[in-house]
Parts: sequence; C-alpha cells; structure tokens
Amino acid sequence: MVARREALLALLGLWLGPGRACAASSTWNEMPDGGPYVPTPQLVVERMLELAKVGPKDLVYDLGSGDGRLVIEAARRHGARGVGVERDADLVERSRAGAIKAGVADRVRFLRGDIFEVDLRQTTVVTLYLLPEMMLRLSPKFRAELPAGARIVSHDFPLTDWPQAAMLQFDSEEKEQNLGIGATQLFLYRAPGPGAAVPRSPVSPGSR
Repeated sequence: MVARREALLALLGLWLGPGRACAASSTWNEMPDGGPYVPTPQLVVERMLELAKVGPKDLVYDLGSGDGRLVIEAARRHGARGVGVERDADLVERSRAGAIKAGVADRVRFLRGDIFEVDLRQTTVVTLYLLPEMMLRLSPKFRAELPAGARIVSHDFPLTDWPQAAMLQFDSEEKEQNLGIGATQLFLYRAPGPGAAVPRSPVSPGSR
C-alpha cells in the first residue's frame, strides 16, 4: 500500500498543480493546503461513518468538508449532529443547500474557516481527507482538544504518530473512475483526552 499511497499523492499533486498550490497557500489567511477538492465517494462516506460507529448522540466535525456530503449523511442516516469546516465559500453554500434538500438543516452547520481555529472540545467524531503534512500539523490540536474516547477517521492518509484502533481496506469503483486509483484505506483512532499521552504508533512495513 506504500506505492499506492505515493501514487495517490503524486496524482493529487498533479491535480492541484504548482500554480494552484501557490494561490491556495497565499489566500484565506495563509491557511496551509490540505489538497484539492476531491468528492468522497458514497461508499467511502458510508464506511467512514460505520467505522466510527456514528450514532444519534454524536457530534461529527468534518475538517475540509467539501460539498458537505459526509456531515449530511451523518445526520440523515445516523441521526447525528454535524459541523463541516471548509475554506471555499462556494462549497460552503453548496453544502448548506444540500442540507436543506436532505432535510437535515436543523442538525448540521457549515462554516467557512480555518480548521486550525475551530473548537473541537465537544466533538465526538472527526473525519478527514487531507494530505499528510496537514495531518501532522493537526495532530497536536487533536491531542489538546478532543475529549477522551473521541474517534478520528481518516481517508487514505494516516496520523502517523498515533496508534491505530482499526484500519479498513477496500476498493471503490467510483474512486477508480474519478482518480484512477480505487484502492482505499480508512484509519480509525481514539483520542485519550487532553493532557493524556498518546503512545507513539509503532512503525510497521507499509506505514511510511
């Protein structure tokens, strides 16, 4: 899976392109770039929510929420409350319209903002599809803010300094059509709570 992840990184880099990368890093309060907007396939959305065991008592934060589909599905299919944080104003508006259409606008919110500034202290589930550099930068925030037992589910790119609670691998036909790479990995982590140490994840073959 190392080669697959490297190929995916290369593909996303080509999709973003050097010009777009520079533009993205110099706008919206100099936010670092988590990667291009890539819609998460429906199968991946469903399995991310299933892996986190999302239910009606959960508050789900999707960091880099795109068109909002993951937050909307968390509310529509699992009865959860949700917040999507996204820097692209057009995607935020699309997300809000999607929530109204799905009948869950009373259970979800979509914010245009910096994912490093959002308050995660009440969050029970965090979902992510962000590039590795962003994952590393978010790790200290998760340690400092997430309550004990909160679940983190990351699509394709792991939190390399956290021990995995579970990992799921499968193929997505929709992802194959969109990206040319259908192989998918989902990583589940559990927060120990503010002030508690997170044991360093052992390095295993395929984790680099």
